[in-house]
Amino acid sequence: MKVLFMCTANSCRSILSEAVFNHLAPQGFEAISSGSFPKGQVLPRSLSTLQAAGISIEGLYSKGNDAFEGSPPDLVITVCDKAAGEACPVYFGPAVKAHWGLEDPSDVQGDDTNVQSAFDATLAIIATRCRAFFAVPFDRLSPADLKVELDRIAVLS
Repeated sequence: MKVLFMCTANSCRSILSEAVFNHLAPQGFEAISSGSFPKGQVLPRSLSTLQAAGISIEGLYSKGNDAFEGSPPDLVITVCDKAAGEACPVYFGPAVKAHWGLEDPSDVQGDDTNVQSAFDATLAIIATRCRAFFAVPFDRLSPADLKVELDRIAVLS
């Protein structure tokens, strides 16, 4: 099963989600990420946070929707934060879609400790949601039931 994590810039939340998902994924699951307006580079703090957690950063880069053009996803999960007034990217393919909103840790102001705490908290939420995702009985769910499960996972933190 291929999962696409989408965000606006593909430099932080969607990158963190891609990396954590692939780190925890059992065989047969793979994530990729993209942005509707990719920044062109991954935030250095995203990479250092992943490395500190023992998660590989190999192959991570900021990319647009052309990254999965030849291999469409089965699921699309947007991670933008609608509450912040951010425009959420849209994917028009046949994939099941869900929204797992995450506040952008790169928007946190303050000293290095406060900013790093925001990144660590975001990483923890993503890991919680990914673990719940891998516990879903995919083989027994219709697309509509899967959407219900994905929406249930969206509120976990």
